[in-house]
Amino acid sequence: MQNRFTEFLLYTTPNGKVKVEVFLRNENIWLTQAKIAELFGVDRSVVTKHLQNIFQEGELNKNATCAKIAQVQIEGQRQVTRDVEFYNLDAILSVGYRVNSRQATLFRIWATQRLKEYIIKGFALNDDRFKSGKSMNYFSELQLN
Repeated sequence: MQNRFTEFLLYTTPNGKVKVEVFLRNENIWLTQAKIAELFGVDRSVVTKHLQNIFQEGELNKNATCAKIAQVQIEGQRQVTRDVEFYNLDAILSVGYRVNSRQATLFRIWATQRLKEYIIKGFALNDDRFKSGKSMNYFSELQLN
């Protein structure tokens, strides 16, 4: 399973401004706290607080939803490899349902629509990815399920 960063349109606000670079690993989406904060339009400290509560309340297990991933960073004139904490889609969604911001509210509306679409149709389709042909073969995927 390959680790890679990719520009992946997880969600777009109605004004089209939110695009977040995500890390794909083990068929899951991973974001840092900073990127989660960017996605929901809040300070990173808000994300930290919600993640702590999510783990303390037993909603999610930190070991199952958090991973340290080595990242190359530029520090001054040198490249340094640092382990950075990333959180998977389960954690991202949990934070999204707790954050109180306009962007988070719009995200919850979008996520609820996707869930409803999946329940009613049995699948959810990302029109932009489908039309671009750059991602998975949706027709083959539907046939397998």
